[in-house]
Amino acid sequence: MVANAHASHSTSSPYRRFLDPLKGKELTPPPIWLMRQAGRYLPEYRATREQAGGFLDLCYSPRLAAEVTLQPIRRYGFDAAILFADILIVPDALGQSVRFEVGEGPRLDPITTEKELARLRPDATGKKFAIICETVQRLRQDLPAETALIGFCGAPWTVATYMVGGQGSTDQADARSWAYRDPDGFQKLIDMLVEVSVDYLSGQVKAGADALQIFDSWAGSLPDNEFARWVIDPTRAMVEALKARHPEIPIIGFPRGAGASTAEFVTATGVDGVSCDTAMPLCAMRELAELDVAVQGNLDPLLLVAGGEALDRRVDEILAAMKGRRHIFNLGHGITPPTPPENVARLVERVRGGAG
Repeated sequence: MVANAHASHSTSSPYRRFLDPLKGKELTPPPIWLMRQAGRYLPEYRATREQAGGFLDLCYSPRLAAEVTLQPIRRYGFDAAILFADILIVPDALGQSVRFEVGEGPRLDPITTEKELARLRPDATGKKFAIICETVQRLRQDLPAETALIGFCGAPWTVATYMVGGQGSTDQADARSWAYRDPDGFQKLIDMLVEVSVDYLSGQVKAGADALQIFDSWAGSLPDNEFARWVIDPTRAMVEALKARHPEIPIIGFPRGAGASTAEFVTATGVDGVSCDTAMPLCAMRELAELDVAVQGNLDPLLLVAGGEALDRRVDEILAAMKGRRHIFNLGHGITPPTPPENVARLVERVRGGAG
């Protein structure tokens, strides 16, 4: 069937079923891809990472970044590949010092006041963004014609939490404190991130991305009034700017931890899809699907580690709950390194034909 689809569309745009739910169509079985599907759970990824040296070296090698993006597609035939990069490419391109300490995660030289924003160089981001866009170009050439390619970036709020805190944290206290203490100064950082992130994503679309995802991993740490200002408003600005440049491009938002604010996020930002974390109840996902949006998620990544009948049961529950709705099967967050690759194969098989 895939071969026929490939052949019949070879002279025009190939059919990529991943895009259907984002453009208004329900599919059974739903398309499937997984966040962090290129990652440390795959031995071939670990080998390529070693070859690259450091993590950022891997991100900035179009040849190797394309290779790790392709690895899970070769293994599992997911309906979409997601560009291999990192949300901290943006602060790195802005000139903030970004490094990845082994076993500790990212470390940045913190920016904590409006005055320190002068260290950033929005006009100098093009060189590093161009390297990432070269990876996108390679991928569009090397991926199977029927596989969609997702470009991405971090949302301004989440990226700002790393830029201000200098590293990841459990409560994002440094960024929240600056936003309370000096909202106008913090707004300047957010506005800068909106502008450069739009340019970055626009470049990915021009290079061949079929859809975009904006990761707001720390959206859940804000109270509702701050959520509206620092999560919804910047995302809406990005969606509007990107749609003005690329009217056809579908955009997925991932406001992780947003809970009851997710419906407002969907209606206020204009995203075409919303990714739901593991804590989002299936009944709430069904309600979100009524808002003229594709709903993605919410399988617990730890269940993918456990596997077995518990995994099968939950997959069946998600498929049954979302049947007849615009659904993209995914996890509630990224794959974790201890995940057995055979459990991923079991999941894909179950979604594509094993259930109901």
